[in-house]
Amino acid sequence: MTNSIKEIDKADTIFVIGSNTTENHPVIGSRIKRAVKNGAKLIVADPRDIELSKHATHSMRLKPGTNIALLNGMMNVIIAEGLQAEEYIKERTENYDELKELVKDYTPEKVEEITGIPAETIKEAARLYATSERSMLFYAMGITQHSTGTQHVFSIANLAMLCGMVGKEGTGVNPLRGQNNVQGACDVGCLPNFMPGYQKVGDPVVMEKFEKAWGTKLSDKVGLTVSEIIHAAEEGKVKTLYIMGENPMVSDPDITHVKKGLENLDFLVVQDIFLTETAELADVVLPAASFAEKDGTFTNTERRVQRIRKAIEPIGQSRADWEIIQDIMNLMGYTQNFKDAAGIMDEIAAVTPQYAGIDYQRLENGSLQWPCPTKDHPGTGYLHSGKFSRGKGLFKPSPYTPADEQPDDKYPLILTTGRVLYHYHTRTMTKRVEGLEALVPESYIEISPYTAGKLSVKDGDTVKVSSRRGEVAVKAKVTDRLDDDVVFMPFHFAEGAANMLTNTALDSIAKIPELKVCAVKVEKV
Repeated sequence: MTNSIKEIDKADTIFVIGSNTTENHPVIGSRIKRAVKNGAKLIVADPRDIELSKHATHSMRLKPGTNIALLNGMMNVIIAEGLQAEEYIKERTENYDELKELVKDYTPEKVEEITGIPAETIKEAARLYATSERSMLFYAMGITQHSTGTQHVFSIANLAMLCGMVGKEGTGVNPLRGQNNVQGACDVGCLPNFMPGYQKVGDPVVMEKFEKAWGTKLSDKVGLTVSEIIHAAEEGKVKTLYIMGENPMVSDPDITHVKKGLENLDFLVVQDIFLTETAELADVVLPAASFAEKDGTFTNTERRVQRIRKAIEPIGQSRADWEIIQDIMNLMGYTQNFKDAAGIMDEIAAVTPQYAGIDYQRLENGSLQWPCPTKDHPGTGYLHSGKFSRGKGLFKPSPYTPADEQPDDKYPLILTTGRVLYHYHTRTMTKRVEGLEALVPESYIEISPYTAGKLSVKDGDTVKVSSRRGEVAVKAKVTDRLDDDVVFMPFHFAEGAANMLTNTALDSIAKIPELKVCAVKVEKV
């Protein structure tokens, strides 16, 4: 997030797109609802009527995969009506003329044809976002998990900069992270193209810095993303895989393909707190300690670094992740001698500029938001104040491109996927909680009354859902939350798994799979 969660209270308008916030990020969802109660205006764009839709000034139920068209349409209205932040654009951005040229073709009427949102609603939402003093924009995987996910994010940044809504309190471009330490993992280099602190792999200066810090020669080749690794494993190009705290046998698209890839490995190691569906395929399982059994930090969605303190001793043979990894490094001949998690944080600070001023002693007194470059720096509530980190903000005009897979006669429905409040990711933990299991014990598919009627399906019927990749049997939930010929499934469940059906088509830049749109058919069993 460019801005902070507490700034929600200062926003005049909040725009939520591609995020079922109250179910996926309930703390932030509750802050948004409180802000609306106190007078803020709310715009929601989502393929379903989510809880926030009930609180929205403008609720836009769009066809899955058409977010770019909507955003371009809003920018068309803003420029046509002269609502853009002219001085901000002139002083702080570049490439505006190219953006203006692209969006001129995305009239509200044309965008209505693409998205299904009435042209007048698009106009009203655009005016509200642009004319508010402080507009705050939130998005999540409904924006990124597309074959054009990077262009989706470009479009969001374009809209925010067009209206001068970056670099001041109560505004910003605010992605909501999918798990509690995704931000921290990326910050410290768990990406194939970056070293810690988003320092580029292959840059000679960067590589020299880390080779000196770590006392060894490093590869300067960019690695593979998660989706690419599974493809490479299936092709026999990746022979060994070490998976930590991840369960691709439920979370990744086209699970049949995932299973083939993992079974084609020569050697699979899984390190986790429970025997997951993925761990069941492993040659070696390393039992890891849970968050309550170890010291460390989490960096949350607003760049806030927080101390995690061991509450109990690790159960059974489980150990902290860093202890397991250090033992393996030592056994492989790379000698490391960290005594505790605090020492690891000191190394992170030494090589990661954004974390340079953070250590455990400071975190004892409270959390800190990066960038925090020095020991006396208070942390940073919002980014890009005065100027962008790259100098001028760059508009990246992005044309709308339909999703990789479209409905046809054989697969006439669009499936989109998501989460429910009561389960966390692949249910590795939450399926073991009796109360949560009682609330949502099994997978299901949401179908509109009209579509259900066409299929002679009633609420509670078992249906077979098929795509070009597989099929599952689940219960039907008939609801008017979504449009006709659009269906929804939660992805949490290993039985009746939505990701047996989803598409492996990748974003060409970020390599994110298109989990949010695929073509399916539904048949009554």
